[in-house]
Amino acid sequence: MRPFKYTNAKDVPSALKLAAGNPNARFLAGGTNLLDLMKEDVERPDELIDITRLGLTQIKATGSGGISIGGLGRNTDAANHPLVRQHYPLLSQAILAGASGQIRNMATNGGNLLQRTRCPYFYDVAMPCNKREPGSGCGAMEGINRMHAIFGWSEKCIAVFPSDMAVALAALDAVVKITNASGEERVVDFADFHRLPGDMPEKDTNLSHGDLITSIEIPKNNLADHSYYLKVRDRASYAFALVSVAAAFEMKGNLISKVRIAMGGVAHKPWRAMKAEQMLIGKEPTEANFKLAANAEMADAKPLEHNKFKVELGSRSIVRALQMALNGGKS
Repeated sequence: MRPFKYTNAKDVPSALKLAAGNPNARFLAGGTNLLDLMKEDVERPDELIDITRLGLTQIKATGSGGISIGGLGRNTDAANHPLVRQHYPLLSQAILAGASGQIRNMATNGGNLLQRTRCPYFYDVAMPCNKREPGSGCGAMEGINRMHAIFGWSEKCIAVFPSDMAVALAALDAVVKITNASGEERVVDFADFHRLPGDMPEKDTNLSHGDLITSIEIPKNNLADHSYYLKVRDRASYAFALVSVAAAFEMKGNLISKVRIAMGGVAHKPWRAMKAEQMLIGKEPTEANFKLAANAEMADAKPLEHNKFKVELGSRSIVRALQMALNGGKS
């Protein structure tokens, strides 16, 4: 690890001022991803600004009937909070599917959204990686790409985004509240928070340097009774998703009136399965309809040499997640 300066921010204004004064500084919260990247010489900040004492941890109901989750709150607290478990069980399931209990106890909600890909070519500084070093090439393109993207990738990057929490937030139409280096606040729809790689894979999000995530808000919905997070992985513990699906819907009589489906492990950002959603509106929640919707979504997949299995796996995972959601998460 390279030498760096450590600065303890006392409040939000001082944290923003410190970040604005050093373009190579990084905020330090739980540190569960950033410190690993620094040890591997992938990230090279010369200053870490400790923001763990800024507050921003509260979880509370909003005036509009939704929920606000503090950006510096811990993943464990978000997953186990009564408001989350009762009204947004999809989010609780997704958080608990990620990492280990020890990491969830340290990792923050805002940091979860900012974690970087676990692509081995990104982590290996001896290999070319446009995300780590723009213009150097993509080692995964001609390498072992079993874990990589089947949607939204470009010739510059085929890495996938690793978060489970973010997949559920995408399905729940969350928004992210951000304060910039000048102290100005803005709200970003979750669909616009993360980026596809395009020609700039080094940019994972649409944040600017010094932007601070203050909270994540989820609007009121009636999805809790029919929701489920499915994660398919190589082993049952502490593994990133081959494919994951956050599925939730509302019923009106015998028909689906509203549906949300997001996928993880398949793209550079949480992937909203819009085609599948559109096909299910006004339909009965049958296995046949679930299969038609899943196959329609996966028809646009562009698999690579080693991850062709993700197309069939993705289709089956969408069907399974919707079936589990129909039964309230019970087999």
